[in-house]
Amino acid sequence: MANRIVIDPVTRIEGHAKISIYLDDEGNVSDAEFHVVEFRGFEKFCEGRPYAEMPGITSRICGICPVSHLLASAKAGDAIMAVNIPPAAEKLRRLMNLGQIIQSHALSFFHLSAPDFVLGWDTPPAHRNVFGLMAANKDLARAGIRLRQFGQEVIATLGGQKIHPAWAVPGGVREPLTEAGRDRLRAWLPEAYATTQLALDLFRKTLKSHTREVQIFGNFQSLFMGLVEPDGTWEHYGGKLRFVDSSGSVIADQLEPQKYSECIAEAVQPSSYLKSPYYLPLGLPDGMYRVGPLARLNVAEQMGTSKADAELKKFKKLGRGAVTSSFLYHYARLIEILAAVERIELSLGDADLLSEELRADAGINSFRGVGVSEAPRGTLFHDYTVDRNGLLQKVNLIIATGQNNLAMNQTVAQLARHYIRGGRKEIPEPLLNRIEHGIRCFDPCLSCSTHAVGQMPLRVRLVAADGRVLSEVARG
Repeated sequence: MANRIVIDPVTRIEGHAKISIYLDDEGNVSDAEFHVVEFRGFEKFCEGRPYAEMPGITSRICGICPVSHLLASAKAGDAIMAVNIPPAAEKLRRLMNLGQIIQSHALSFFHLSAPDFVLGWDTPPAHRNVFGLMAANKDLARAGIRLRQFGQEVIATLGGQKIHPAWAVPGGVREPLTEAGRDRLRAWLPEAYATTQLALDLFRKTLKSHTREVQIFGNFQSLFMGLVEPDGTWEHYGGKLRFVDSSGSVIADQLEPQKYSECIAEAVQPSSYLKSPYYLPLGLPDGMYRVGPLARLNVAEQMGTSKADAELKKFKKLGRGAVTSSFLYHYARLIEILAAVERIELSLGDADLLSEELRADAGINSFRGVGVSEAPRGTLFHDYTVDRNGLLQKVNLIIATGQNNLAMNQTVAQLARHYIRGGRKEIPEPLLNRIEHGIRCFDPCLSCSTHAVGQMPLRVRLVAADGRVLSEVARG
């Protein structure tokens, strides 16, 4: 390959990564790769630890989505104990996960992605961020911050703190909801509804002005996977696995999450620390699938709440079969926020949330436990194997962002081929930002909560085969 363009780091995502774009001798894009350059090693250094410690340990994988790992890990512990947790404990876990979905989706939409389509792709990077959004539309920015705060308040009200709550444990949870906490959350609901509607109205306008982005930002055929209830209702904590194809046809349904290895395999790429899961029956490349909000809405037949159901019908009209444009992950997030707010409102009247019957007690009844739930970015698997003393012998974590890895690579390649053609020797920064935004659509969480704001460091070099620097773009 004669030339290579490197975007390093990719900004306004949760973690550290870079993009390489390879050009042929004619200057056209021949390939592109999304590299994850972090290595955390949780699967190895957790070996030898007691399984009961895992919710507290694995929630430290990320400061943005600790609840997701907390709950999946606790569910794996439930399976090792072979217990059905008390009904109140499951309802409380569900409530916390709804708060997690709201806070994470609000962060993605308002803080990380909205600066592009609200301020404009050509806005200088020093201003194209949440601070620029505050300067341009302080009411919108404040509303987004408050909506995220509402999600965090749900988490803190149950778990005692917004980040890394030591609350869910194998067998149940530690504390119930209090009456004061319930009243506090109820009082916040009207504002949460209003902000969600504000965001939906904003994105509907964005769709009218960004028809080209809808067509080219990761718009391709793939499979989609997510959890659903038996009747196809959207699920975020329980349920079973469903795969649909790009036509919207169900190709596998009601698959037991604990038997995920019968339908999901993991490939390894030498250029990235991120694994690349795929649908095993179809192999590679046909088994590429997407997870997360876009996938969950594609596999679901209804959201299960009135306002979100009405919005889902509008969403599904944007596709012929499945909705395949990754740009519409943003829309899907907003619909999930709406569903989460509705479900929180419905659940707060349940007396079980105040119950003290919160934990099942048992020993080691199974040497393997798999915990599966829907993280904001997609289906999350925690798979633990223990000895008879409950010490971990093997740990496998399949993270949502990893499951989107193949699709993110294809998105980068699709955008690069569209924007970089015919041997152009200067690659303007706004063009590179569009390629970056293809990754932001997926809201990748790279096992870390660090992302750049303000002056965002980025250096891109276009280098000829003889080593000459044809073009260089720096920012930050």
